[in-house]
Amino acid sequence: MTAEGIVVGLIAGFYDVLTSQQVVRTRARGVFRKNKLKPTVGDRVKIQIDDQGTNYLLEVFPRSNLIGRPALANVDHVLLVMSAVEPDFSLQLLDRFLTFFAWQQVAVSIYLSKGDLTGEKALTHLKSDLDYYQAIGYPVFDDWSGLAVKLPEAIGPEQIWTLAGQSGAGKSTLINHLKKDLSQETAAISTSLNRGKHTTRTVQLFNLGKGFLADTPGFSAIDLTPIKVNELGNYFVEFKRASSQCKFRTCQHLKEPKCEVKRLVELGLIKRSRYDDYLLMRTAIANGQLPEYLK
Repeated sequence: MTAEGIVVGLIAGFYDVLTSQQVVRTRARGVFRKNKLKPTVGDRVKIQIDDQGTNYLLEVFPRSNLIGRPALANVDHVLLVMSAVEPDFSLQLLDRFLTFFAWQQVAVSIYLSKGDLTGEKALTHLKSDLDYYQAIGYPVFDDWSGLAVKLPEAIGPEQIWTLAGQSGAGKSTLINHLKKDLSQETAAISTSLNRGKHTTRTVQLFNLGKGFLADTPGFSAIDLTPIKVNELGNYFVEFKRASSQCKFRTCQHLKEPKCEVKRLVELGLIKRSRYDDYLLMRTAIANGQLPEYLK
């Protein structure tokens, strides 16, 4: 017989598929390799269930997206984990993540981790920075208790949420809190590099709320080079809103007259660091600069 489900795990060439009744361990037929299609966690699939225990993937349904390293398909929402310290908080990295996921048309919420490891003055400054992001439409969590209550309620039926963020930001620790029966490996921070060691080696989906949460390896470099430089402004949500008031429909918010984005930057209504990061990303994309791990 056949059934439909979601790939929730990948282990040594086997695919664990959650159907409406059970989790079925399957193999992929050779036709996928022939067609250069590699099934991945998050895929909606059709499987063949054999009474003798020989189960196969028959079909992978069209994906809405494919993100991450390793890949995760059909992501509905990203919980972006940014640490206050160890590794140090970076607005530039935050903006790169937000731009990348806006390009992928994936919604983002932000969680500030390790706030208890920094001083009160520094934490107040970080929260002030994050207030801006909340104001432009990104939900922000800066305490564990609030996140623990609201996250399961926020995940809709069969939605796939994933954690993302730089290595060492505390994603696996967060998973441990959310799923008490898990014991994901955690690791100390490499202080010499000010970044974490990769501790999560596979992608898995776990039931949370009415949908799923994925645990994925962290990464601190984002490849923005596939984005067209003249479309970059569309992925800064406040730029896109303001651009309807620019004199020129194709305004790039550089030296054009009567640019609403630049006017709001001067008034302090658009965060100056956001505009500066926009300029840096334009230069990187125009020059074809790859993040370090992709070179």
